Amino acid sequence: MRLVIQRVKQASVSIEGHLHSSIGRGLLLLVGICDADTTDDIDYLCRKVVQMRLFPDSQGVMNLPITEVKGSGLLVVSQFTLMASTRKGNRPSYIRASRPEIALPLYEQFTTHLAQAFGHPVQTGQFGADMQVSLINDGPVTILMDSHLRDQF
Repeated sequence: MRLVIQRVKQASVSIEGHLHSSIGRGLLLLVGICDADTTDDIDYLCRKVVQMRLFPDSQGVMNLPITEVKGSGLLVVSQFTLMASTRKGNRPSYIRASRPEIALPLYEQFTTHLAQAFGHPVQTGQFGADMQVSLINDGPVTILMDSHLRDQF
């Protein structure tokens, strides 16, 4: 499972011109799922996301996890293109991305587990929809994670 984590001042998802979900200050998570992903990957990433110190303390040092930032939110958006392989040619291959019948249940488990770890509801996009994601990146702070490369990140 791959994540792009962006600290944001605000973020939203629109579908067919209508606002679907939004958050103010918080984290936007783009999630890519492959067939090898399991509940262990979900547990690992959810734990890391809520414990990662990405927000400034009173001294301006990134020292606070999202669980200690009042009024913060999480917005989770599925993005199969995170599983792209660009090794050959100029057209990315998405062969590693899970098909919807595998990815959707894992995506739903991820959002449910993340909400439990965060202690608040999590906003989401709509799995498989053509979404327009808007954000104001704060910092900018952008973190990449891959649950299958735990020792390399």
